[in-house]
Amino acid sequence: MKFFVDTADVTEIREMAETGLLDGVTTNPSLILKSGRDVREVITEICGLTDGPVSAEVVALEASAMIAEGRELAKIARNIAIKLPMTWDGLKACKTLTGEGHMVNVTLCFSANQALLAAKAGATFISPFIGRLDDLGVDGMELIAEIRAIYDNYDFETEILAASIRSADHVKQSAIAGADVATVPPAVLKSLVNHALTDKGLQQFMDDWAKTGQKIL
Repeated sequence: MKFFVDTADVTEIREMAETGLLDGVTTNPSLILKSGRDVREVITEICGLTDGPVSAEVVALEASAMIAEGRELAKIARNIAIKLPMTWDGLKACKTLTGEGHMVNVTLCFSANQALLAAKAGATFISPFIGRLDDLGVDGMELIAEIRAIYDNYDFETEILAASIRSADHVKQSAIAGADVATVPPAVLKSLVNHALTDKGLQQFMDDWAKTGQKIL
C-alpha cells in the first residue's frame, strides 16, 4: 500500500518525507485555508518535497472551467494530480485532462457506481471517503471491497485511494480490503508505529542494558 499524507502543512510533509514512507500528498481547499498560505506557493513547495503525486483541487463546478483550472494547476509541477469532484462535469473534465496526459484524482466518492464511472472516465485515482460513510452508519470498508472487485473484474488501472481516514484501524482495514493508497492525516500515520508491547519490550531491553554498565559508543 502507498501512503499519501493529507495535509498542506509543509513542516509535517517534510517530516514524513524524511522517513522514506511518503508516496504522495493530498490537499483540498479546506487544508489550504488551514495553512493560511497562497495556494500556488504552498503547492509548489509541497511538490518539491516529494516525487509522488500531489493532489491539487479545482474549485470550479462547470466542466470547461474545471479543465482550465486543472491545466493551470498542472503547470505548477510535473507531479500534480488534478483533483476533481465526482460529478457529471467532473467526469467530463476528467476525460479531457487524462486524455492530455495529466494525473487526475476524482474525489468525494461514496458509491461503487461512482467509482465505476470514474474509472471509465480514465481517473488515475478514485477517492472513496471512508470516515464520512462511517459517520452515517455505513461500512466504508465494504465500499472499498466493492470497488476493488469491480476494478479487478475489468482490469481498470484506476487506483483506489482510501480517504477520510480517521484511525489506524481504518488504514489496516483499507489495506485488507485492497485499497492501493491510503491518504492519512500525519497524526494517524505516526500512530501506526505504536503498540503497547513494543513499548514494554523496549523498556525491558533498556533496563537490562543499563544493568550491564556497558556502552556502545
